[in-house]
Amino acid sequence: MKILALDTSSVVATVAVMADEKLVGEYSLNHKMTHSQRLIPMIEELMTGCELKPKDIDIFATSLGPGSFTGLRIGAATIKAMAQALEKPVVGIPTLEALAYNLPYSGISVCPIIDAQKNLVYTAQYTWQGSSFFENQKQEVTEIEELLKRLGDLKERVIFLGDAVDKHRELIEAELKELAIILPAALRMPKASSVALLARERYRRGEVGEAAQLIPIYMRKSQAENQYEERLKAMGDGGK
Repeated sequence: MKILALDTSSVVATVAVMADEKLVGEYSLNHKMTHSQRLIPMIEELMTGCELKPKDIDIFATSLGPGSFTGLRIGAATIKAMAQALEKPVVGIPTLEALAYNLPYSGISVCPIIDAQKNLVYTAQYTWQGSSFFENQKQEVTEIEELLKRLGDLKERVIFLGDAVDKHRELIEAELKELAIILPAALRMPKASSVALLARERYRRGEVGEAAQLIPIYMRKSQAENQYEERLKAMGDGGK
């Protein structure tokens, strides 16, 4: 069973190919948000390097979000187009879950945080018990201060990863002190291989779908939508 997986939920564009339990290849680029220009060439280069053609892929997988609205749309559209053309199944993986899966078998709570602009973060909380992976706190968008207060009240060590770590690092360390573990940058960014591993598990459980059913997880309105609503409100107020 061969899986092509990708994650374009952040500035990182990452693509991976797995064959059963073997990671055949992975290509990650953490340089500017240019997914519309670089994603397809990345997929083509990786597939060529792995000596595979699109028809060789059995399952197509992508991170669903939350994250960059534009990035998520590009990733979902790319995977849907390939899966539809080849009539192959797709699997969508929540971005926060895929991030936490970068740390398999960790005995410490894992808290991915993704920048949701202003003072907000997308977050959830995960733990491992043996070889089983559990979501202890459901995905949400919340203020970083509220998240840190909640984690501080638990008085347990927690591992942070995700693109919001750099933005809020000083606050995290000030609020949680020795309870906070911040991973090195290379380990806290999205990895398509984690998406592929989770997709493999879902496939085994029969949790696959058709390309048309793939819907990104946004969790909040885009900046453009908020600005549009503000303009409509201003026009309405002006007419009173």
